[in-house]
Amino acid sequence: MTLPMKGRIALVTGASRGIGLSISTKLAEAGAHVIALGRSLGEPRKLDQDDKFKSGKITPYSIDLRQYDQVYELARSLDVTFGKIDALVSCAAIVHPLAPLGEIDQNLWDETLSVNLTVNWHLIKAFDPLLKKSDAGRAVFFTSGVATLAWPNWAPYSVSKAGLDQLVRVYAAECSSGMIKANLFSPGPTRTGMRATVAPEEDPLTLPTPDEVAQKVIAMCLPAFSETGKIYDFRASRLMEFQRPC
Repeated sequence: MTLPMKGRIALVTGASRGIGLSISTKLAEAGAHVIALGRSLGEPRKLDQDDKFKSGKITPYSIDLRQYDQVYELARSLDVTFGKIDALVSCAAIVHPLAPLGEIDQNLWDETLSVNLTVNWHLIKAFDPLLKKSDAGRAVFFTSGVATLAWPNWAPYSVSKAGLDQLVRVYAAECSSGMIKANLFSPGPTRTGMRATVAPEEDPLTLPTPDEVAQKVIAMCLPAFSETGKIYDFRASRLMEFQRPC
């Protein structure tokens, strides 16, 4: 059996459920040691006391990414244990009940921007040094079609994802002369709990499963994947360039 991620270290956020869980499983099946982050994965584990690398392993790690100091502590621990990471996949995101701009609670606005945008800036700051120690660092960040659509009542989520798009594009440009490739992934509507929250009337059986989406993400984590600064549209089944606004 071919293990294209054998010997590689992958970090996945939002790994407790949905797409993040599926990605963690498939990366492990491909031979990676996956550090699976989530707020509901049990008690935190000291990674610097963990067993040495074994192919196809998942190490769950409970963390609230909004506690930014925990992100940097984790990066230091991974550096001690593994000396690098080869792939960073950022799936963690939240969406609150939809509402017009004038009715959005500030705490919900702040939380959405923190989880969907600011957390990813801290992930880049914390883990870029470890990705640079890989022979082929790969970073994939989950975006959404609403980043480019001005849908009523979607402001916090839409704004946060639009900001994420620019953040990742800038990161890719800054890494253009190195070995790191950074891209965005837009899954579209998927059979997840988050999707059910914002579209309760939708038949989930009409949507692709997290496993179907995850399979495409694995390809973007491989050393052979050479594209950067682009966005993969799962529904269109193609990698796309960003276009200038009209």
